[in-house]
Amino acid sequence: MAKYSIFSLVKNALSHHQNWDRAWRDNRPKDSYDVIIIGGGGHGLATAYYLAKEHGITNVAVLEKGWLGGGNTGRNTTIIRSNYLWDESAALYEKSLQLYEGLSQDLNYNIMFSQRGVLNLAHNLGDVREAMRRVHALRLNGIDSEWLTTEQVKEFCPIINDSRQVRYPIMGGTLQRRAGTARHDAVAWGFARAASARGVDIIQNCEVKGIRREGGKVVGVDTSMGYIKAGKVGIVAAGHSSVLAEMADIRLPVESHPLQALVSEPVKPVIDCVVMSNAVHVYVSQSDKGELVIGAGVDAYTSYGQRGSFHVIEHQMGALLELFPIFSRLRMLRQWGGIVDVCPDASPIISKTPVDNLFINCGWGTGGFKATPGSGFVFAHTLAQGQPHALNAAFGLNRFETGYLIDEHGAAAVAH
Repeated sequence: MAKYSIFSLVKNALSHHQNWDRAWRDNRPKDSYDVIIIGGGGHGLATAYYLAKEHGITNVAVLEKGWLGGGNTGRNTTIIRSNYLWDESAALYEKSLQLYEGLSQDLNYNIMFSQRGVLNLAHNLGDVREAMRRVHALRLNGIDSEWLTTEQVKEFCPIINDSRQVRYPIMGGTLQRRAGTARHDAVAWGFARAASARGVDIIQNCEVKGIRREGGKVVGVDTSMGYIKAGKVGIVAAGHSSVLAEMADIRLPVESHPLQALVSEPVKPVIDCVVMSNAVHVYVSQSDKGELVIGAGVDAYTSYGQRGSFHVIEHQMGALLELFPIFSRLRMLRQWGGIVDVCPDASPIISKTPVDNLFINCGWGTGGFKATPGSGFVFAHTLAQGQPHALNAAFGLNRFETGYLIDEHGAAAVAH
C-alpha cells in the first residue's frame, strides 16, 4: 500500500494535471434558464447549490465575468463567527456558522474549517461594558460567548502582550470558541463542484453587459457570450452590485470601498486562534502555511481599486506590534485589496427589488465570507419562493424607506 501511494503521488506530480477529473463542468450558456445568478463568488455559488438541493431548481446558470472566487471570496481574511449584537444579525450569522460546521460533509469537499476560536479584546471601560453587553445578548440568542479576564486572555493566547504599561492595555475580551477560519477558495470550489453535480451550469469569463426588462419585469441578460433569457435573475456581485442594479434602473443605497489585508512570510505555528481589536484596529490569525493573515478596516474613500496603500500597512503594523511585539522582525510577503459594498446600517440587503423577477443580495460590507452558506441558503429560498426566508425578512430593500435599520457598525467589536 505504501509503495502504491508513493507511486501514485509521483505519477500525479508529473502528470501536469492531464486526465484529472474536473471539479465542475465547464459550460457554455444555454438559450434560457429558470434562474440566472450574476456573480460566481461564494455567495452566488452557494445560492445555486441550495436552489438545487433545497428547492429542486436545477435549470440555473452562474455567470462570472472572471474566474470563480476571483473577487472578494479570494480577497478576504477567512474569519468565520456569529458574535453579532442585534437579534436579526445574530440569527443569520449563526445559521451560517451552523452550516459551516457541517459543510465539508455536506459538500463532500474539505473546506479546512478550523474552529480555533475568535477573541475580541477590550482596552478601556467602554470596551468592557460593550463587550459584556454583547456576551449577554448572544447568550440570550442561544449563541456561545464568554468573557475572559486579562489573565484568561493571556492563557488562551500566550504570545499576546498583556503588560499594563502599554498605550492600550488589555482589560479582558470576549471569546466565541466555535468561531474560526476556513479556506476561502475551498469554500468556492466546494460549492461549485456540488452545484455542478446537481445540474447547475457554471460559466466563467461571461460578463453581464445589460439586464433586459419588458413590461416592468426582467426577462434576461446581455452578456459577452450573447443574450440569455431568464425567468428570474439574482445579483450577487459584492462591490459591483450597484453597477449591475443600475442596468435595471435601480439605485442601491450602497457604497463600494477598498478593504486591504496582507500576509507575512511563513513561520512555524505560533498563534492558534483569531485575535481582533477595535481600539488598535487590527485582526490576525495564522494560516496552515504559516503566514500571519492581517487585516483592518475599509478605506475611507469610495473606489473600485484593488491595490493596497502604504499608510494602511503602516497603521496595521503599528497596531499589530502593540499586541504582539514578537512579530516585529517578520517581513511582509504580499498585500491585496477587495471591493466591499457597504449599506448605511452596515447590514446586508437580501431582497426582492421593485423590478419583477429581479432579486438582490449585496451590502455585506466586510462580513461577507463568514455569511457565505447562510446567505446562499436564504437567498435561494427568496428566489425560489418569491418571498424572504424568516432569517432574511428584516434585510429587505424596503427597510431604507421604513427606517427599520439594523445598525451593525462596529457592533461585533471590529468592522470586518
